[in-house]
Amino acid sequence: MDQFVFLKPGALFLLWVPLIVLVIGIISIISSRKFLSHSFNFTGSTKISGHFKIPVLSVFVLGVILITFSLSRPSWGTKETTVSKKGRDVVFVIDVSRSMLAEDIAPNRLERAKIAILDSLNAIDGDRVALVAFAGSTVVKCPLTLDYNFFKQAVYNLALDSVSRGGSMIGDALRKTLSDVFKGGNNGYRDIILITDGEDQESYPVKAAETLAQKNIRLIAIGLGDENIGKRIPVTDSKGNRIFLTYKGQEIWSKLDADTLRKMTAKTSGGRYLNVSTGRFDPGDIYSTLIKTQEKKFIEKETTILREERFQYFLLPGILLIFIAAILGNLHFGRRREK
Repeated sequence: MDQFVFLKPGALFLLWVPLIVLVIGIISIISSRKFLSHSFNFTGSTKISGHFKIPVLSVFVLGVILITFSLSRPSWGTKETTVSKKGRDVVFVIDVSRSMLAEDIAPNRLERAKIAILDSLNAIDGDRVALVAFAGSTVVKCPLTLDYNFFKQAVYNLALDSVSRGGSMIGDALRKTLSDVFKGGNNGYRDIILITDGEDQESYPVKAAETLAQKNIRLIAIGLGDENIGKRIPVTDSKGNRIFLTYKGQEIWSKLDADTLRKMTAKTSGGRYLNVSTGRFDPGDIYSTLIKTQEKKFIEKETTILREERFQYFLLPGILLIFIAAILGNLHFGRRREK
């Protein structure tokens, strides 16, 4: 037999309950109190001989012990359960360039992107997810995984220093995702969710989207920011003062480049551009509508080894013993009444 363990050992502290019952019963017998009548709501004569009270009390207490023991979930033996998992491979590609600090969407574009990803986790069920951060360079922060807690921690840690070089190279980010996350292939069931303000420094993002289409990868782009006036980019100077980013003495105003994002998503089959701009959006609903409804592939078989719980071996006998104690008490009282 495999190792005997308690899955809920804290319940063993409840064994003081039958101990108290035993003590009270013994005191009742010694003092000739009405033990059976109080325990089982019997009426009639209570002049019950001690030699009859003790066995009934013992059976009753043993039943309570067994029931209490079952609450600790005793277990021995194991069983294997194999579950086939189906889902899609979904990569969140997030812009962490300085322009994402613009505050035209609260609290700023980058933090709103992180909130969106975390909120979408409530809708993810069985899909493998990955996280890629980009600015002037691209870094895979989390490979494809079913470990959503690890993925969530990677999202929490996203910041401007997640990549080593400033700038905004959307095309390079998509190509890096294809080579390092998806690792080539052409088997479908794959999506990229790009969250960015669309600003790009000649990295040919539309060409990169065409490459995704050739690999049967769908692109969903979520555009953040004001595409008309734009917003200045807050930074902190060496003295800790809040200022705005400048270039050649002029403050930089960052605007959403929705046109580029529309052209990119139009290149992939089923691609969608979501113009969030500076408004509100429900990432969970977006994920449910655009990802969960799509065809899924077999991802893996997961084998789980579970311990066999044996609480019923103690619970059922315990109930039976209490029932027997009640019957014995009834029979004895019935005989006393007849006399």
